Amino acid sequence: MQFGTPTLSNSADAKSIRIVISSDAIDLSWHHCGTTSDFISEFFSKACDSDIDANDAHHSINYLINEILENAIKFRYTDDIVITGSLEMNSFEICITNTVNSDTAERFQEVLSELLSRDPGELLLEKIEQNAMDMSSGGSGLGLLTLMNDYDARLGWAFDKVPEQSQVRLATVAALTLS
Repeated sequence: MQFGTPTLSNSADAKSIRIVISSDAIDLSWHHCGTTSDFISEFFSKACDSDIDANDAHHSINYLINEILENAIKFRYTDDIVITGSLEMNSFEICITNTVNSDTAERFQEVLSELLSRDPGELLLEKIEQNAMDMSSGGSGLGLLTLMNDYDARLGWAFDKVPEQSQVRLATVAALTLS
């Protein structure tokens, strides 16, 4: 099942990076997201063409990766997390894959259906108000809505059932046009 635009368009000649966070290597937590996203954003902001603001690129890439990677780590079931990023001219793309259980996949698909069916700006304000009224609410999609509304990120998700298991392989794809 797919939501949004879960495809990459940068060519094989794009500057790229691939990082695998092994599920066995460390006890993964959201603390690892900041360091990883900062490393990747530093790598790509240094590789930007001279007509792109490197500081703005660093900030935008960092925020994008951090939001998606936090979700991948927070909701992962088992297996490695694979991060593949590329930069071609002013197009930055990232794909983060992880495994989630079937129940998590179903709940996330419901959230995505709502996020993609409404105007991101209106829904963002609505979710901010809901969260302010109920501090215990979670899984509202605020990070994804912020990416869509404030960063004009193009997002997509592909869910693939792992045969003979109650797991789903989730690929989250995001793209930014850097300026």
